[in-house]
Amino acid sequence: MAGNRKPAVGFIFITLLIDVMGWGLIIPVMPELISKLKGIPINEASTYGAWLLFAYAATQFICSPVIGNLSDRFGRRPVLLFSLAGFAIDYVFMALAPTYGLLFFGRIIAGIAGASFTTGAAYIADISTPETRVKNFGMIGAAFGIGFMAGPLIGGVLGHLIGPRAPFFAAAILCFLNWLYGYFILPESLDREHRRAFEWKKANPFGSLKFLRGAKSIGGLALCYFLIYLAAMAVQGNWNYFTIYRFQWSPDLVGYSLGAVGLLVGIVQAFLTRKINPKLGNEKSIYLGLFLYSLGLILFAFATESWMMFVFLIPYCLGGIAGPALQSTMASHVARNEQGALQGALTSLMSLTTIIGPLIMNNLFKYFTTDKAPFKFPGVSFLLGAVFMLLSLAVVFSVFQRDKKEALIQQSPL
Repeated sequence: MAGNRKPAVGFIFITLLIDVMGWGLIIPVMPELISKLKGIPINEASTYGAWLLFAYAATQFICSPVIGNLSDRFGRRPVLLFSLAGFAIDYVFMALAPTYGLLFFGRIIAGIAGASFTTGAAYIADISTPETRVKNFGMIGAAFGIGFMAGPLIGGVLGHLIGPRAPFFAAAILCFLNWLYGYFILPESLDREHRRAFEWKKANPFGSLKFLRGAKSIGGLALCYFLIYLAAMAVQGNWNYFTIYRFQWSPDLVGYSLGAVGLLVGIVQAFLTRKINPKLGNEKSIYLGLFLYSLGLILFAFATESWMMFVFLIPYCLGGIAGPALQSTMASHVARNEQGALQGALTSLMSLTTIIGPLIMNNLFKYFTTDKAPFKFPGVSFLLGAVFMLLSLAVVFSVFQRDKKEALIQQSPL
């Protein structure tokens, strides 16, 4: 295994990259595809799009711990190859799906196969030395960033030039090529001596959330974290439907805008956070980031010209300085031997927002773009997102004030 570590890490990076790219490839074309399959306008298609996101996210939430435990029982290689094969078959299935019902079923299959992130992370843990672990795990973040930037760009261009089903075939080809590479090149990372029996108790997707119930010191901060990701669903779940409906964007323009989001987020996370956080500290970085997030969402809601959406991405993406500062603050409230449990709980919280967020945001968008609403306001989801961001700002402010009062009480003489 030692001699094969380098190509193995490269394979895992490509696997996770294709996982994210496959998800991003179809975002720009999904509104048009749903609209054609259902014979409805784009604003009404947003509700059906939300249910597709729900199907994918809910299945992945349930299956991730199951897939992870299966990889502990049977090894990483067969589980990874199964996920890639499932992805390849599923993308072809969705590309040919003649009805929305079959498209929905396809997203369920994709959610099962998409649980490969769990096994990919376990593979990296298996093959990494203490000296290379941080660098290798950093590749997971890099795969997500590059995939989210490249996927919508490529998907938008293919959808515009060829048609709304072309990105699905492209994703299938990528997955099949990676499966071939993995089948002939990828070694197993978990030898039989270190495997364990499958346990349903450890495959419980809600188990990690129990940690937050017992960690009272971070309850408010966890609520803030939940509200931030719930607010972000106004962009992640509704951006393509809003821009196509409000500004008549084509799939390639949707792809360019999401590529810009990926680029800006990468710059903020890779460079600005390291410069700003040491100067401001965690508390002020969180306040500033949440304010910028809120400002960006409010500007999106009231944008009247297409170019404004690109400009308003700048304050919104700059809000990303809040995330690392918030996670750092939570980590400082938890014992060293509980850090893994904390990160698992936060991942579960984030998954829950992906399940419920699009249903809230997209249905609200649909309602306020129909004659049933008291007035038409396509940007209403962004405004609700801003409210959630401001609520999170109020929550975290109260937490910091409480901590300061407790610190003063402890320092005061009896």
